[in-house]
Amino acid sequence: MNLHDRIHQHFAASRVAQQDTLDLLAGNIELAAQKLAACLLTDGKLLCCGNGGSAAEAQHLSSELLNRFERERPGLPAIALTCDSSTLTSIANDYSYDEVFAKQVRALGHGGDVLVVYTTSGNSRSILSAVTSAHDRDMSVVALSGKDGGPLAPLLRESDIEIRVPSESTARIQEVHLLVTHCLCDLVDQQLFGE
Repeated sequence: MNLHDRIHQHFAASRVAQQDTLDLLAGNIELAAQKLAACLLTDGKLLCCGNGGSAAEAQHLSSELLNRFERERPGLPAIALTCDSSTLTSIANDYSYDEVFAKQVRALGHGGDVLVVYTTSGNSRSILSAVTSAHDRDMSVVALSGKDGGPLAPLLRESDIEIRVPSESTARIQEVHLLVTHCLCDLVDQQLFGE
């Protein structure tokens, strides 16, 4: 296969992953947006985390909410737990990497806040620990995942929302996570600030 054909193959696969997600999960995306808006309307905050490319997705969500998405509006309280290298490395060094988000959730999270996790596999122990800590703090979870959901899926409670991209490709999952992130930002703005 030549390079030109590979480019077309990537775009076609991305369109399929997007359409499959839309067909299966539009309702979950709507519910997640409602959960985020309700949290923010009651003076709650969003804590966001992920590893690797998923860390970038978590930071993307928090920056779009804290600063602005597509309109001028007040900043919204969203914190990426992936950005403080001193905190991350001290927790990883003193305890274990599995605790890098969980320890922050225990310190910063309160009942009514929402933890937003990004994971393509649902296997990361640091994410699983963060979810457990969020539940311990009476927080709910919005999980953007993929593949078969991994050990994360059974850990989620009925009050949590999972947006599991129906794909086995990490790249496709991350691409759809970005689109879902933009949908969530738009829908939160719509609910909080109208047209």
